[in-house]
Amino acid sequence: MGSDPSDDRSEIAFFDLETTVPARTGQGYSILEFGAILVCPRKLEELRSYSTLVRPPNLSLISFKSVRCNGITTDAVISAPSFAEIADTVYDILHGRIWAGHNIQRFDCPRIREAFAEIGRPPPEPKGIIDSLALLTQKFGRRAGDMKMASLATYFGLGKQKHRSLDDVRMNLEVIKYCATVLLLESSLPDVFPEKSWVSPNATTRSRKNGKSPSEGPGINTNGPSSSSKLENISPADNGTEENHPLFAMMTSFASDTAQMDPFDMRTLSSEMDINSLQQDVCMEENPLTESSEIPLIETSEIPPVTTEPEGSSGYVEFLKPDDVSISSIRAKFVPFFRGSQKMLLLHKNFILQLNCPHLRVRFGLSTKFSDHAGRPRLSFVVDASPSLCGVLDACDNIAQQSYGESGSSSDWRPVVNRKPGYLNYPTARMHIPTIVNGEVAQYATEIYQKDPSGTTQKLVFSRFDAAELDTWFSPGTHIDAYFSLDTYDYQQSAGIRLVAKKLFICKE
Repeated sequence: MGSDPSDDRSEIAFFDLETTVPARTGQGYSILEFGAILVCPRKLEELRSYSTLVRPPNLSLISFKSVRCNGITTDAVISAPSFAEIADTVYDILHGRIWAGHNIQRFDCPRIREAFAEIGRPPPEPKGIIDSLALLTQKFGRRAGDMKMASLATYFGLGKQKHRSLDDVRMNLEVIKYCATVLLLESSLPDVFPEKSWVSPNATTRSRKNGKSPSEGPGINTNGPSSSSKLENISPADNGTEENHPLFAMMTSFASDTAQMDPFDMRTLSSEMDINSLQQDVCMEENPLTESSEIPLIETSEIPPVTTEPEGSSGYVEFLKPDDVSISSIRAKFVPFFRGSQKMLLLHKNFILQLNCPHLRVRFGLSTKFSDHAGRPRLSFVVDASPSLCGVLDACDNIAQQSYGESGSSSDWRPVVNRKPGYLNYPTARMHIPTIVNGEVAQYATEIYQKDPSGTTQKLVFSRFDAAELDTWFSPGTHIDAYFSLDTYDYQQSAGIRLVAKKLFICKE
């Protein structure tokens, strides 16, 4: 279908893919179904819809596991068009519009780009991206457990997820509307709704046990075509006045922030906590949420007090050496964090656990692989992890992973200690150097010093943000004394612990 010259591409394109499920490591995905709905951004009404089954290049990729996931069999797609045959339509629907969907940042968007690459065509590009998994985790909190679409639908009594493209898109829209309505009502009476009223005691139970729906609630119409191959006009284009709909405000503000996001950024959900001042830095995480300049604050009443360090120690009272950590005294605690969400803190004897590791050897120098929304590299480097450090980090991994699981999270856990096959006796850990931005000026949030053999230290002052200049100080083989926090994250089905440098002393040999 050709583009309408009068089309200003202002509609939000909600879309969903069904794909094959890889049967072995290294096997890719093939699209089996594409479904999309164009939504008016002002009245949130459905304007047009499109859905079609897709014949994969290799029918043998449709395994039993794949059929069990979405019910799409070989017989169902054998006469369906190939992706090359629908590519023009898919491009016309998506290109230049805001893309929206659940977990599309990690899954659907990459699949679209892969599919176009396979047929030798440039992919469509979005005007912005609204990932409702990120959006609802940020705005709504974990009221529905793991925040998967099936769990959210069960939470609101919308029935079971069908795992068919157009049905799932419509369910996604309904879930977002319900969430927006709840948030609107709560914000209208903040004194009536207590701070933690959003925590549903049944949400996790429903999502983790048998998945049964609660008492019948409002339903959604999921009888739309699931294999139509033409774009249907559902209603005339919107010519009305703009409405101040809470869903529109929530989504468009999120889309404007995420238009050019690095898919390995998690600024808002993972902030750096300085114990003395409770200031928040911008941390590097491996999943996106938002590029908002608003830095979330942890409620100070929930922060455990800082312990005092034994006499004769280094003078950094909140940091412990790994050998001074009692594994049995480590525990995890959730505290209120940001707009109804929670953050996990790792504690040692009821005080926030932070570590001081002297003489760490740099294995791999500064990495600038990922960039933030302004094009600045997100900085990290890899160090060899000593047995004592590994012991503490492994224990923290186990405790945090168990606590997240008990809270209803089903995210994949990423161990903080990296043990590559064939190099199990040479474990490593990644240290992050966060960045803070004052106005238009970016600065390293980590204090960096040079330390000579006599123990004399000199603070390094960097006049500008220059990753190449900083890289010269972190060459492989360099030894550093590191003071760092252990920051947990759970976002977009990935969870783990980040080591975030507070102070680094570069040892001059």
